[in-house]
Amino acid sequence: MEAVWKKVKSVIKKRIPHHSFRMWIEPLELNKGKEDRWEVLCPNFFSKKRVQDQYGSMIESELQKALGESCLLAFNVSKNNGNPRSSRSSEKKNHQLPLPNDVVRPHSGRYLRKDFTFDHFVVGANNDFAYSASLYLASRKDPQQNVLYLLSKTGMGKSHLSQAIGHHVLSEYPNDRVYYITAEDFSNEMVHAFRHDAIDKFKGKYRNHCDVLLLEDVHYLSGKQRTQIELALILDALLEAGKRIMFSSSYLPGDIPKLDDKLRSRLSYGLISTIDSPNFRTRVRILLKKALINGYKIPENIIDYLAGELTEDVRQLESGLNGVAAKSSLLGVPIDLSLAESVVKNIVRQRKSITINLIKKLVCKYYNVSIEELMSRSRKQSLVRPRQMAIYLSRRYTDSPLQAIGKSFNRYHATALHSINCIERGLKDNSSIKRQVEFFRQKLEIDKY
Repeated sequence: MEAVWKKVKSVIKKRIPHHSFRMWIEPLELNKGKEDRWEVLCPNFFSKKRVQDQYGSMIESELQKALGESCLLAFNVSKNNGNPRSSRSSEKKNHQLPLPNDVVRPHSGRYLRKDFTFDHFVVGANNDFAYSASLYLASRKDPQQNVLYLLSKTGMGKSHLSQAIGHHVLSEYPNDRVYYITAEDFSNEMVHAFRHDAIDKFKGKYRNHCDVLLLEDVHYLSGKQRTQIELALILDALLEAGKRIMFSSSYLPGDIPKLDDKLRSRLSYGLISTIDSPNFRTRVRILLKKALINGYKIPENIIDYLAGELTEDVRQLESGLNGVAAKSSLLGVPIDLSLAESVVKNIVRQRKSITINLIKKLVCKYYNVSIEELMSRSRKQSLVRPRQMAIYLSRRYTDSPLQAIGKSFNRYHATALHSINCIERGLKDNSSIKRQVEFFRQKLEIDKY
């Protein structure tokens, strides 16, 4: 039996990427049942689902070739799944699993969304490696690669995978202390500790009482020198202790301006995995999954229509799906193509017709400044805000890379990133910036420019 399984794995190893083989196939075991029945044992439920969906037919085919006869193959979770805890604690662990409808609270930071789990994440060619790397980090107590950096633009699933790691760790290792927090919250917490003479308690909390750190949006640390220094020291302590760490950002560590070299080095230490935009087939699967979770009954042609029109990110897909279901329910009309079109036209941005030059003209008209002033090196506040707004809108409404946007405003890409961060921070706590962004959003999206 061992020779048969070894032969099957050697064939599969040549047919799939190396990282996929190590992640999904290598941990599997093969058992012989009665008569022609065989059983593949997986480390956990998530592994079983992934292996069965992606590699089940391949394993069954190669096993039949190795045996020289047909066989019945089943996939099950191994009772001894490699968990370092003793079997005596397994019963106790089962009672500690979170209920499906619970909002899970990690040991520190923000709550985990109940639907942001690996089971609810739709895997496609755009995010396969990020998913595998995240599940690997969550599933193993002492992984060979214990630092992961998730990179993508907004709305691609970074937060979903981040929280899925938290859910999985709390489920499999309930005694582990999971800290899920944004970089901005981390910075605010440190400032609060300094003001209330509690900095030693703050340092000890992260250095001595954290087993898994999930730190989102690390690009918000740009320019926060004191926070960067303290975070680098905390990361040193966690790395030395072999703790698991996950970062997420919309930018590579090397592209984040005003970042301490030591912190940049720590952020670049681990595996960097990019999440790209989903293709049509993946968008269809995302919509089907979301519809199933929410109990929506959406016709197949409407799913295909939404997947074809809403191509920007996962959030846009979800917005379209929820909009169609809500409008149908509120108006008491069936979901058809005309209803879907009425929802989509309010969501889809006219990206092809929106250019950086168009945004410049719109911003200059609103703020009553000239394009020459906008492009100048002047740092007058009356010009800084319009320039930041124009750069932010260019990033949001065009497909131009950051370097190209910076160049079009006579600025380096680091300055462009700083401008974007300023507007994004203002959207959280500055009502004036919120009103201005909303004004430009309506102008650009409703095509009244």
